[in-house]
Parts: sequence; C-alpha cells; structure tokens
Amino acid sequence: MLSIRDLDVYHGNSRTLKGLSLDVKPGEVLCLLGRNGAGKTTTLRAIMGLIPARSGSITLNGVELTSLPAHEVPKQGVGYVPQGRRLFAEMTVRENLEIGLMTRKTDRAILDSIFALFPILKTRLDQVSGTLSGGEQQMLATARALCLAPSLILMDEPTEGLMPSMIATIREVILELRARGKAVLLVEQRIEAVLSVADRVCFVENGAAKATMDVEALRADPGLLKTYVGVA
Repeated sequence: MLSIRDLDVYHGNSRTLKGLSLDVKPGEVLCLLGRNGAGKTTTLRAIMGLIPARSGSITLNGVELTSLPAHEVPKQGVGYVPQGRRLFAEMTVRENLEIGLMTRKTDRAILDSIFALFPILKTRLDQVSGTLSGGEQQMLATARALCLAPSLILMDEPTEGLMPSMIATIREVILELRARGKAVLLVEQRIEAVLSVADRVCFVENGAAKATMDVEALRADPGLLKTYVGVA
C-alpha cells in the first residue's frame, strides 16, 4: 500500500524530514506521534506533494508519488483531511462534496456510503459550510476526502477542538474506514484517541521515525510516551 523510504524534506535550508521511513497496509491505522514540530504534518504534506521531497521515495500501490505534481496525487487514491479542515467556507455542503467527486470523477453512488457514515450531512446539503459547527465541518472535510474513493486516507489532528461526543463519532468513523479496508495514516495528539483506534504507532522525533510498534506494546510500556512525546 503506502511505502515511504529514506525521505528527506527541506524548508529552505532546514532539513525537516531526515531519512524517514514507514509503511501503512490496507485495513490498518498507523498513528504518527511526536512533539510539536517533530515532522508529523510535514510527512502528510510531503505525501500529498505539497512539499517537495529532496530525496527518498513515496510509493502508493507501486506508483511513485514524488514524481507527480501535487494535483495528481489525489487522483492516485489519496484522501487528505488537513488540520483545520480547510473547507470552501462560502460554498455549500453539496458544493464541497462535488469538488471531491470531480477530483477523480468518482461515481456519485459513493455518496450513499458516505451519508451512511455522516447522515447529518445529507440533511445539510444546501447549508453554507462555514456555518456548520466545528464537528460538522470535520465530518464534511472527511466526507469530501472520501468522495475520491481513496485507498489511503491522511488525517491531521481530526479531533482538535471537538466536543467529547464528536470525538467519539470521529473515532467510530476511523474504525469503520479500517473495517472497509482503507489504509489510514493519522496524526493525533490525544493519547486516549490513539490507543482506541490505532493498530500501530510510529514515534517521530526531529524529522525521523525513531520507533514503530503495535499499540499493544505501547500499552504495555507507556513510558515510551514520556520518551518520545513528553507525556506520562
């Protein structure tokens, strides 16, 4: 599915990803954990082609993504739910979803499965997306990404700023996506959220993947959270 090998990314003269390597398999949730500035969001943006790779490889189902312009990456089946949602706030829910459908010319029948995950969106199709609640906007951002019928979904801090009930909804959606065979690469700071949805955790520190382990190993040795994330 997704394979990253020896990835180097620079911001100006600063090397922000340093030989980072990881894999995500179909039907798996891999969570990137690390302190602020560790390189987690940069990893997602590099996959999307929004930041060019200086060296290394990013392949999805055997296709080299680093050689593609950014607008071609979603067409390979990569759905991106960025931090802060980044909806077209002046457009309606329907129009935001239409943009997702147009990206890969996806069959509109996919909306049935999306509305099964987010039934409230079906009732808000003509509402301007900027007037939705924070949780509803997160649903729409995720739904828009799913309109691509992606095999890989990148989610950056999807529970940020949400009420506990909405966090639980997002958790259930991630579990359902995993059950549908999607590969999910998740950046998340809420440790309890990570432990409840992730299959594996990759600790990122100073732009490098320092350790990757099953979530059960992390449960057994929570001291690793202090080492890599700075929390007990």
